[in-house]
Amino acid sequence: MGSRHQPVLAEAVVRWLAPAPGLSLLDATLGGGGHARRWLSACGGRGRLLALDQDPGAWPRSGLAGAFPEAEVRFLHTRFEEALAELAAGRLAGAPFDRILLDLGPSSDQLDDPARGLSFQHDGPLDMRLDPTRGEPASRWLERQDEASLTRVLRDYGEIPHARRLARRILAARPVTSTRQLARICEAAAPRRGRRSHHPATLCFQAIRIAVNRELVGLEQALVDAVRCLAPGGRLAVIAFHSLEDRIVKRTLRRLADPCICPKDLPACACGRRPVVRLLTRRAVAASAAEVAANPRARSA
Repeated sequence: MGSRHQPVLAEAVVRWLAPAPGLSLLDATLGGGGHARRWLSACGGRGRLLALDQDPGAWPRSGLAGAFPEAEVRFLHTRFEEALAELAAGRLAGAPFDRILLDLGPSSDQLDDPARGLSFQHDGPLDMRLDPTRGEPASRWLERQDEASLTRVLRDYGEIPHARRLARRILAARPVTSTRQLARICEAAAPRRGRRSHHPATLCFQAIRIAVNRELVGLEQALVDAVRCLAPGGRLAVIAFHSLEDRIVKRTLRRLADPCICPKDLPACACGRRPVVRLLTRRAVAASAAEVAANPRARSA
């Protein structure tokens, strides 16, 4: 089955990554392959693509195998932070790249598959792994948590005000084995007062998914490694979907663009640290109203 995933910010990615025949792209999060397909098409079908994804099903769903006979296309089943570390160290062939793309978070194909357990919109096993071939499902991960550790995950990764109360409810209900069961616990634990901007389970599912997949561990270093993998004049684009990713990305790229650690009152830089990147946009590029209307999941990008 092909991918049903609609890539977000598709036009913006093509515009800012400025494709041209013969250029190379590292798509570090292939997903449904939509960004890579558009970029190669804009390159006239001639270029070099190294696609990465921790989900082994991403490659067959993308339909990219044989789609661009004049391009050099390769896929690696791996986490992007692991591959970037290997590429930056020269232990994996491919670098440097003219363009690198990081589209963080799960794809619609994963979210819409009940067997993956990533969404409370469908009942299914509480798995949540982005790579089903490694790690432990969320149901088993919950069995290992105590009140302090689960509260910390819900507070830090979900920014849930009532994190401790929710943690106690989840632990008391163990074993928690299905998405619908967890969603009902979230609904029961939610404050009765105040307006809700989203379903009570939304941030809980986000927090546990981030913890199970270790999504934020190594993200900062991955960005540093990505810059090291760029050719001179190369470009890096990163798509983030929630504030936790967004903060890490902005902080890291700003530090790389302005690494000086001298006191602000010093008339001239004395630390000798020089910028290694130049930021091309003053602020993050957001999806247009038209794109959000056509693809509601673009609202968070």
